[in-house]
Order: sequence, then structure tokens, then C-alpha cells
Amino acid sequence: MGRTLVIGDIHGGLRALHQIFERAAVSKNDTLIFLGDYVDGWSQSPQVIDFLIELSQHQKCIFIKGNHDELLLDWLTENTKNFDVKMWYKHGGEATVLAYGSYSYKQRLKHIDFLDKLEDYYLDEQNRLFIHAGFTNMNGIEYEYFPKLFSWDRTLWETALALDISISKESSLYPKRFTHYQEIYIGHTPVTRIDMTIPVNKANIWNIDTGAAFRGKLSIMDVDSKEFWQSEPLPTLYPSERGRN
Repeated sequence: MGRTLVIGDIHGGLRALHQIFERAAVSKNDTLIFLGDYVDGWSQSPQVIDFLIELSQHQKCIFIKGNHDELLLDWLTENTKNFDVKMWYKHGGEATVLAYGSYSYKQRLKHIDFLDKLEDYYLDEQNRLFIHAGFTNMNGIEYEYFPKLFSWDRTLWETALALDISISKESSLYPKRFTHYQEIYIGHTPVTRIDMTIPVNKANIWNIDTGAAFRGKLSIMDVDSKEFWQSEPLPTLYPSERGRN
């Protein structure tokens, strides 16, 4: 029987992705859930998407949409009225644009199709929610007024970090958002911001973004056993690059 493995934000680090697959001994029997942000940062963003498209032909993969993936889709479809291109460049977009310089129109169309089909979230049979960033509606994802926040929200994680652990789940003070799901898996906000280097659990939320876009590592975790594996820090895999640093 295969495992269910969740993968944090990749940000163009294909070498790190290969490394964690090898270290976790990923097999075709495993279900892979990717939390988004496949691009922007290191130099192999289009190659990461190529790898994921090919991977999905051989095993079950669930691809969640990240905010950087949304920005890339806007750029590839020339829908750049909705965001500041110059700001995107400062946050990893420039490396992505340069990497796409060698990609043909046909190849780009294939990537547009992949990006356009990304899921806002995934809820499994055990009521475990997988989402890139979070949600704001206290009644859960189905009631979210602003679906764009699935890829952009940071308040879910900030609330988890600020939560007084002495507050009972039955208390009226306990965040209602947390009570709808057995567990919630997110990326988006690197745990390196709180000086951590491994997946972090707060309340029923697991943050799997261990800073691969910057100086951290890429992580993959078995959602049942909570065992995890990590790559080397991304700057050691791309020594001549800056990533999003």
C-alpha cells in the first residue's frame, strides 16, 4: 500500500525535488500532493513543470495552485493587468522569465494548460485539507468569499502561531476555522521566518514550506507517519544563483 506524501514550495528548484524523491524513496504506489509555488526563485521553473507533467502520467498526483503559479499563468497568457510585473521580478519572476526564453510557443501552451488546471485545494477522505496559503471564512473553504485567498492568505498561519495553546478546542475563543478539518497542510509562508528549518505543526496546521525559495531546504512528508525528508539547502544546489535572496 502506498503512502500519501505532501511536498512544500519548490520555487524552480528541480535539483532539490529530485533529491527529496530519492531520499524518501518515492514509488509509483505513493500519492503525491504538491502544495504549489512550483516556480519563481531558482533557474529551473519550466523544467519543474515539465517534470510534474511527466510524473502525473505514471502515478497519482494532486497539484495545488500557489500564488507564484498564478502570476506565471498571468504572464504566459499576457494577462499582466492584474499584477505588478516589476514587483514579480523582484520576488523570483525574473529568473522564471529568463528560463522560459528557450521554450517554444507549443511548450508554453502545454504549461498554460497545466497551470490552468491547478486545484484551489484538496480535501481527502480523512477530512485533511491541503491548500497553498489558507482561507478566511470561519465556516470553511466552501464559504470563502474571496477564492483568490486560497493562494494568498497568511492569516490562517498567523492565527495558528499566535494561538494560546491553553485554549480548549471547545472554547468560544478557539479559532472556528481550525475546527472544520482533521488537519490542514499549507505552504506559502516559510517556517524559516520563525527560525525553523523543518515542517512545523501548530494546532492542527502543518506548514511544509521550509524556505526552499531562499536559503532553506525542500521538504516532503508522509502525512500519516509524519516522517519527513529534506533536500540540501537550495543555495548549495545552485551555488551560482541567488534564488529569492
